[in-house]
Amino acid sequence: MSAPNPSEKTPVVNWAEIEAKPAFRHLLARKAKFIIPATIFFLIYYLALPVLVGYCPDLMKKKVWGEVNVAYVFALSQFFMAWIMAFIYVRVATGWDKSAAEVIHDHH
Repeated sequence: MSAPNPSEKTPVVNWAEIEAKPAFRHLLARKAKFIIPATIFFLIYYLALPVLVGYCPDLMKKKVWGEVNVAYVFALSQFFMAWIMAFIYVRVATGWDKSAAEVIHDHH
């Protein structure tokens, strides 16, 4: 791979024109439709542990297996939930990347 030639001009992108396209606005709406609810869900799930420990200590102390109680299981489930959310996000974002490439391609 060679270094970029300073005499070559990079194409100028008119971002205002791209932003005005209905396809671009639709892409932003699709992203918001996923990201906002996913973020709200994850924050509620994440904050549920300290809230439940504070307000329902008897439930959270309940033994599940040996010395492992509901609070430990719930805390461990947050790791799995983070991985699942990341996996889902990557799958969904792949579609956004394809849509973004189409918007950019149609612009040229």
